[in-house]
Amino acid sequence: MQNEVYTLRCMTVEDYDQVHELWLSIKGFGIRSIDDSREGVERFIRRNPTTSIVACVEDRIVGAILCGHDGRRACFYHVCVDEAYRKHGIGKAMAQMAMEELRKEHINKVNLIAFKSNEVGNRFWKSMGWTFREDLNYYDCTLNPDNVTNFVTVDMK
Repeated sequence: MQNEVYTLRCMTVEDYDQVHELWLSIKGFGIRSIDDSREGVERFIRRNPTTSIVACVEDRIVGAILCGHDGRRACFYHVCVDEAYRKHGIGKAMAQMAMEELRKEHINKVNLIAFKSNEVGNRFWKSMGWTFREDLNYYDCTLNPDNVTNFVTVDMK
């Protein structure tokens, strides 16, 4: 990343192709067949128009964070930075911008789920001062069996 300058802005539906390409470049990334489709992300952004963030170097998206809330609590999904652009504060800046947008909407708490095997991500969130919760059990229930998670296993670069 040397002397390149990045900018942050709210994610739009038009960003989908680049964001999806970024997701596919991150080994171990879990992408859901329906939720992370163009239609799924468009629905998410329409519902949360100001809280999802992208980081750009020139016209290229190098970082992204999906963030939404239900009026009470928010959640970060798919926080990622292109490997070549890590360790330059992009992830932290995106998280801070998303949290500032949440504060504007009077949201007081945000959470996220990180795969246990995601050592880089878990170190990052701990370094940001996020609290690792040991007092909770996480449950989910799949309402649509066609909405499967596929994990990126091959580094596309």
